[in-house]
Amino acid sequence: MSQKVATIDLGTNTFHLLVAELQKENTFQVIHHERIPVMIGRGGINQGVITPEAQERALEALHHFRAQLQSLAIPLENVHCTATSAFRNAKNGQEFAQKILEETDIIVDIIPGDQEAEFIYYGVREAVSLGEQNALIMDIGGGSVEFILCNQNKILWKHSFEIGAQRLLDRFDIQDPISQDNIQALKHYFSETLTPLAAIVAQYHPQTLVGASGTFDTLSDIHVLENKLTIAEGATELPLTYSAFQKMLEEFSQKTRQERLIIPGMIDMRVDMIVVASWLIRFVLEEYQILDIRISSYALKEGLLVELAKRI
Repeated sequence: MSQKVATIDLGTNTFHLLVAELQKENTFQVIHHERIPVMIGRGGINQGVITPEAQERALEALHHFRAQLQSLAIPLENVHCTATSAFRNAKNGQEFAQKILEETDIIVDIIPGDQEAEFIYYGVREAVSLGEQNALIMDIGGGSVEFILCNQNKILWKHSFEIGAQRLLDRFDIQDPISQDNIQALKHYFSETLTPLAAIVAQYHPQTLVGASGTFDTLSDIHVLENKLTIAEGATELPLTYSAFQKMLEEFSQKTRQERLIIPGMIDMRVDMIVVASWLIRFVLEEYQILDIRISSYALKEGLLVELAKRI
């Protein structure tokens, strides 16, 4: 028995549509995947609003997704749409979700940070063999960052922090290239904000950082192109090394926006946020003495598919 379903992930930076066939033994086969850089948090995320311009971009993307779903013959009852940080923290988030329903017939489920972290864990665990040792999953979005302390068998601790890359860009006056004052301000902010994470890391001592979602995808793309690596078709774990990341961070920090943009693998949507996001990764690696990086190509939307597969 199989069933075709779709997940739509309304992220702060990117909207994703993933269509898959759910199969036995909690597995799925992806039929269609596309993403649109909506940047719904731009201009209003730290003020707690989704701006009219952002709403217009979002609706345009969702009308496109709706047409794709119709062409693939996916009934609306099999469409599962989740919204995260930008929606849950916006004063007009629920109002806009209702507008989306009225205009596209897509029901938007605004999920709490804990549930977002749980879906991310299910997705990462499907993509990467975590093993028995404790690992720290890190998913950097535009609005929030999820940390999950876990192993292959269970979640030991999870938390969503509202320190996503778009929030950091809006909060700090980041110079181009980034200044030493910027870097020190970011480090101080991370140290203050991530106190709960520091306590749990001291308790469980994870040896590996497993990155998921946009920033980590781009870091891997740059690494692959620079080193002319080949990725096997269908691979769910992407390549990146600790030393390669450190080299990239140094490069990002010394280059202007235009210079970063011509780095093979860099994309326009990520060119500003990747600097502050990479400094957050660097803080986590150094502060918690983690020397191993792995990257999952699966995150929230795949984790939701795993959960849906269990139901059929």
